[in-house]
Amino acid sequence: MLKKEIVRLLTGFRQFKEKFYAGDDSVYSKLQNGVQAPKTLIIGCSDSRVDPAILSSSGPGELFVVRNVANLVPPFDPDGGRHGVSAAIEFAVVNLKVENVIVLGHSQCGGIRALLNPENTMAGGFLQQWVKIAEPAKTRAIALASSDDSVPLWRLCEHESIRTSLENLRSFPFVAEAIETRGLTLLGIYFDIEKGELLEFNDKTESFTPISL
Repeated sequence: MLKKEIVRLLTGFRQFKEKFYAGDDSVYSKLQNGVQAPKTLIIGCSDSRVDPAILSSSGPGELFVVRNVANLVPPFDPDGGRHGVSAAIEFAVVNLKVENVIVLGHSQCGGIRALLNPENTMAGGFLQQWVKIAEPAKTRAIALASSDDSVPLWRLCEHESIRTSLENLRSFPFVAEAIETRGLTLLGIYFDIEKGELLEFNDKTESFTPISL
């Protein structure tokens, strides 16, 4: 017997199929007859509460999404290794020619807590190694917290990790070229789970401000 959680997923798929496959003019009848052409790449967190498509009410084919722990972008490193996130970024920018890249961070991020408190994670494990990508963010957040303790360290680090990922994005030659030649836009967005608000990183002020909708 299937677990109730799996039954729920299968029921959800049936509803999905009824919505997007019904009729000769269905969404998927159009999508399957051509190549995908999303305009935006979103690099988001694996957190189950922060699904980019749900947050943006996007339909099939609208977004190209990469999700990982703490929505991190590694620096450009052509060492011949298996770089899943880097490969996805390359595919989106070079092959799909997306027009926007959004790094979508959020509050209550477990990956950032793991970065700040490595003693609570498995020693030498994959998680510890992965979140080290955001060490520059941790360093900056600690420095900011030492001069102003009005904002929790974890929130400062969540913000700074988005900045780090944006910096790392610019280290990819094909990203830099796309910015220069065809106006590729990079955005840092922070989802405040508690308040249900979105904040955008401002390059000029180096701060996050609420997005007015």
